[in-house]
Amino acid sequence: MSDAIKHECGIALLRLLKPLEYYKEKYGTAFYGVEKMYLLMEKQHNRGQDGAGFASIKFDVKPGQRYISRIRSNQAQPIQDIFTQINSRISDELAKNPAYQNNVALQKEHIPYVGELFLGHVRYGTFGKNSIESVHPFLRQNNWMHRNLLVAGNFNMTNVKELFQDLVDVGQHPKLMADTVTVMEKIGHFLDDEITDLYLDCKNEGLSKQEASPVIAERLNIARILRRASKNFDGGYAMAGLLGHGDAFVVRDPNGIRPAFYYQDDEIVVVASERPVIQTVFNVAFDDVKELEAGDAIIIKKNGNVQFENIREAGEKKACSFERIYFSRGSDAEIYQERKLLGKYVFPNVLKEIDNDIHNSVFSFIPNTAETSFYGMAEAAQKFLDDQKVKDIIAQRNTLDEAGLNAILAEKVRTEKIAIKDVKLRTFITEDSSRDEMVSHVYDITYGVVKPTDNLVIIDDSIVRGTTLKQSIIKILDRLNPKKIVVVSSAPQIRYPDCYGIDMSTMEGFIAFRAALELLKETNQYHIVDEVYKKCKAQQGLKDTEVVNHVKEIYAPFTDEQISDKMAEMLTSKGIKAAVKIIFQKVEDLHKACPKNLGDWYFTGNYPTPGGNRVVNTAFINFYEGNGERAY
Repeated sequence: MSDAIKHECGIALLRLLKPLEYYKEKYGTAFYGVEKMYLLMEKQHNRGQDGAGFASIKFDVKPGQRYISRIRSNQAQPIQDIFTQINSRISDELAKNPAYQNNVALQKEHIPYVGELFLGHVRYGTFGKNSIESVHPFLRQNNWMHRNLLVAGNFNMTNVKELFQDLVDVGQHPKLMADTVTVMEKIGHFLDDEITDLYLDCKNEGLSKQEASPVIAERLNIARILRRASKNFDGGYAMAGLLGHGDAFVVRDPNGIRPAFYYQDDEIVVVASERPVIQTVFNVAFDDVKELEAGDAIIIKKNGNVQFENIREAGEKKACSFERIYFSRGSDAEIYQERKLLGKYVFPNVLKEIDNDIHNSVFSFIPNTAETSFYGMAEAAQKFLDDQKVKDIIAQRNTLDEAGLNAILAEKVRTEKIAIKDVKLRTFITEDSSRDEMVSHVYDITYGVVKPTDNLVIIDDSIVRGTTLKQSIIKILDRLNPKKIVVVSSAPQIRYPDCYGIDMSTMEGFIAFRAALELLKETNQYHIVDEVYKKCKAQQGLKDTEVVNHVKEIYAPFTDEQISDKMAEMLTSKGIKAAVKIIFQKVEDLHKACPKNLGDWYFTGNYPTPGGNRVVNTAFINFYEGNGERAY
């Protein structure tokens, strides 16, 4: 993606179902879980590189022995930093104590991170400083084993203030108004409630306090705790938690906005944010890895029982389509095919723009995540050319000689690698005019393959702000002297902020929004901006369920093509010789390509939760008032 947008985070939960001696015997190490967690996290580093955290729990330890270990990092390479420290600690202990080498019981007793239950997290911070305090997992400590709670998630709540007030109303004093803190404390509050009720039951049964603890741990109803805690959650989430005694869970939001996949056999239960990660790390087939259903939780009890419970009634499934377009690893079999279809479905509009002239067109992509959709576009172009060849051969069948036939068959789609990102280049100059010049050299180009008579077609994943297009890509492509530059987005126009975990929070950042404003000015309709502002302000006191997205009215007077053309005009700098055109995927074709991920609020403004409409209206109010704050 030329304009990088960042994803919030990824999770990995692993439960070993056999004694540690089993893994030592079969795999040669009792550190099997630690090694697998490294792979699960490293293969999800695409989901967040601002911070990473890891936690482990040992089962059935004696009082006074540490059973929870946690390590977090916000260094430049946080995953490597974490596991370098873990490795160093393990190696030091083994070196100092040779007796530990082949004694699993001693390893578990004396070496940290050797346990049966693990939780990992990779993070991109959508806002705020990237301090170590913001890195998951979060830990809620207590001297009672079953009251210890570790939480890590891929989530964003639209109603943090409401959730915060809920905690205040029950007498708590939260240390921070942030969704991570409020979510953990919400779960922790109802965990405490559950334990208190169970203790009274045990007391009535005549059990001592010491006898009651393991009974409480066994009887804990995790599903009930999650139902009570998540009752007012408004957002997208895949949330994982560990309890100190050994229970674990992952719960998914009712619309399935954020992803979660799991696999289980007689040795392990694993949950991660992406399917191919599990496939690769455990060498299992595509069909063996299941998707956790929207609104459900997978609950792994300390005794190894795995339960699936409905926590929130599932709504219309609106899984994030950006997972398929850009965020998730393209090695997933379904995602790979879907991205090819994105390229295929946008091709007819490309063909129209180049007047069906395949012969005088060069096709390429902006490295490197758009490569798969490029293959789909190139295959569609080849299909068009092959059909044309058949028509030409049939039309000339009575006069065609060998030379003519060879000439027809020799025609091919011209695909080239045009733009190559110079990863070593750093735009270290901060003065604007100089920095813009440096940015224009971020990509190198391949000279000699484009003729002055050619159309140059470049596909990208999506266009958000358009900054890199204007400052760099269009300028360098123009140096090749094509007659026309056609920039193709495999995603539709991004018009609305995301509030469920993607770093797209302000209206004025979107080139589509700015283009619509320019069109309103040019057509003497800018009064619509004032009217939308008044309507948004009038809704500020309403319940979320009563709020309407009035920002749609900004785009309503114009066709998609009008907005695209205005964007092309705005992104074409002075001195560009080639004609510039921008083409976007249609929303209906996105849904055809990615039928399981229909979340499209950033394109359509159709938010799957009530809080979304409040967020988009607030974002517009902030824009109108010149307020740089986030809308949630």
